[in-house]
Amino acid sequence: MDGGTRGIAAAVIRAVLFDLGNTIVPFDFRRGYARMERLCRWPAAEIPKRLARTDLVQRFETGDLEPREFVRRLCADLGLTLTYAEFCELWSSIFLPDTLIPESLLASLAQRYRLLLVSNTNAIHFAMVRASYPLLGHFHEYVLSHEVGAAKPSPRIYGEAIARAGCAAGECFFVDDLPECVEGARREGMDAVRFESLSQLERDLRARGVVW
Repeated sequence: MDGGTRGIAAAVIRAVLFDLGNTIVPFDFRRGYARMERLCRWPAAEIPKRLARTDLVQRFETGDLEPREFVRRLCADLGLTLTYAEFCELWSSIFLPDTLIPESLLASLAQRYRLLLVSNTNAIHFAMVRASYPLLGHFHEYVLSHEVGAAKPSPRIYGEAIARAGCAAGECFFVDDLPECVEGARREGMDAVRFESLSQLERDLRARGVVW
């Protein structure tokens, strides 16, 4: 554990906020790269390096590029010849079918607390996961980087999440798999822990008096 149970704020938790990728829904970018490798001249190991030399993904995830423009530019950069629909299916193949958190937990939390999803994502991915994972329907609010115009750990996205939670920052309990995103939430006054497993999450919820 990352010490998330130390120094727990005295405030009563009124909102529970979750990251999406590798907190609720597991993903593996290598699945997408392996498929791209068969369709372009770049080996799978080279594709993320090539993407990292551009700002396309970052701009897409903060809403600076519309989906079709993103697809056009990325396909041109990698030499992919795909329709928009074909690209969306490939781009979303990174997600695995079994969730890391059971729907019953989210459903129960939603009956007792404000339940928010706070995710660095993009329009293509989120449309796919929302259609494919019914448990996301239990969230009261979606705070998404491509809609907010800022990605974690930017203070802007946490500020938007706190505002939509409708309570004080210290009354928000946030869960994310990335340490930098957890620390970003803590800097904004939220109670936050790193997600490592369902059993660890349940312990941290109980430690804060959160019931489900």
